[in-house]
Amino acid sequence: MRLLLVEDDDHVAAALSAVLARHGFDVVHARSGEEALRALLPDAAPARAPFAVVLLDLGLPDQDGYEVCGKIRKLSSTPVIMVTARADVRSRIHGLNLGADDYVVKPYDTGELLARIHAVSRRNVPDEAGTPADSDLRLGPVHIELPTRRVSVDGAAVQLTRKEFDLLALLAQRPGVVFRREQIISEVWRTSWEGTGRTLEVHVASLRSKLRMPALIETVRGVGYRLVAPTP
Repeated sequence: MRLLLVEDDDHVAAALSAVLARHGFDVVHARSGEEALRALLPDAAPARAPFAVVLLDLGLPDQDGYEVCGKIRKLSSTPVIMVTARADVRSRIHGLNLGADDYVVKPYDTGELLARIHAVSRRNVPDEAGTPADSDLRLGPVHIELPTRRVSVDGAAVQLTRKEFDLLALLAQRPGVVFRREQIISEVWRTSWEGTGRTLEVHVASLRSKLRMPALIETVRGVGYRLVAPTP
């Protein structure tokens, strides 16, 4: 998942970029509003995947972050999370009215920030990936019918439990994207990570076995899992 971090403080940006990288993000750092807007232009990096989220600091050297947010909205529908020390309600309301998808006040808990990033990026998945929640997914020989919750491999039906299907569907809607263990537990089991880690490992192993494609779901050590789309 590509993420644009708009932050003029290099020390803050370096620390946050390191954390985000450990959780599977490809971080691009912009030090000013103008640099951020250039990065978001449609022809800025045509060969790269679009940004999933913009983390926008409001105290930028060249222009106010609110102004930058308004300009971003004219360029792109990419979710914007304002990250700032401005904690008053009026500032929050102003930011959201300008088109920000969320507003996080410094100092913040890193786990909460990661959860908010994933939350806003999920809301934008249909626009970016063109995959509505009621459509089918085809990944090589794997066919996932989201409306009917059926899965087949090379035309042969595969019987999955409810949680196995939910886990596969979550990973398959964003092939190649690393999902943190905590995020998967939250999405599929609707609970916290504590005490549920072994359950996730068992379900991943069961999916690999039932689909007879052990390489389909890759373990990203220390982070989580991602689905590796089969080659044609």
